[in-house]
Amino acid sequence: MRPPGLCGVSRAPPALLLLLLLLLAPLREAPRAQGARAAELRVRVRLPDGQVTEESLQADSDGDSISLELRKPDGTLLSFIADFKKDVKIFRALILGELEKGQSQFQALCFLSRLHRNEIIPSEAMAKLRQKNPRAVRQAEEVRGPELLHMDLAVNFTLGALLSPHLRNVCAEAAEAIYARQEDAHFWLEQGVDGAVFEPLPRDPEPGLARCRQVGEHGKPCVCRYTLSLAWYPCLLKYCHSHERPAPYKCGIRSCQKSYSFDFYVPQRQLCLWDEDP
Repeated sequence: MRPPGLCGVSRAPPALLLLLLLLLAPLREAPRAQGARAAELRVRVRLPDGQVTEESLQADSDGDSISLELRKPDGTLLSFIADFKKDVKIFRALILGELEKGQSQFQALCFLSRLHRNEIIPSEAMAKLRQKNPRAVRQAEEVRGPELLHMDLAVNFTLGALLSPHLRNVCAEAAEAIYARQEDAHFWLEQGVDGAVFEPLPRDPEPGLARCRQVGEHGKPCVCRYTLSLAWYPCLLKYCHSHERPAPYKCGIRSCQKSYSFDFYVPQRQLCLWDEDP
């Protein structure tokens, strides 16, 4: 078993190679079923801080999955996969170091949680969406409440395909930093997933272990928090009524925005440099 905690810090390559890595990541990230063509939608979206970025959404109706990807203004690349076949959500963040703070590394993180059917529209419906006005800036119609998840399990990357076939490609850069929750793992185990996929993280390794933002020494263990936001995604199908049709029919989508915060143990404060006092 590997040492617990976040081990996904890579020694920084030269700046040009790092830039190429992040630019090529989207091309490697979106796995598709063999022989299937995923429908892609590109939209301009407004982030919670008011800035605008482009978001890519792909739907693979054969593989029954949806992927979303966007790049934040600070260079962070966020990816989200909804695997309907396995009831798994995958969140990945590729975080660039801040050169002005003396950081020369980047970090990759992956978080897994259970996918509930009412969270996002089906892949088949997503594949049928079309962009009517490519220049329009989309803003979510509904802001769903933020969610805080306490990640108390590590996921064995080598066995990750048993949980979701997407994990191997999406979380390749975060092979030693993939996290899940026991309550979600219990559900997946009941679905037949091998228990060897999951490894326990330390529980309260020190009494009253502090948040990383409260720890000054970079070598001390702490509880790290990473927050990300899905700025715009189709969360519900809209149904209309007509005198000419006996039953309601699909006539559009409702878009949502949702933020997620993940708490997880790290053995050293330096593995959580973004978690600072506001």
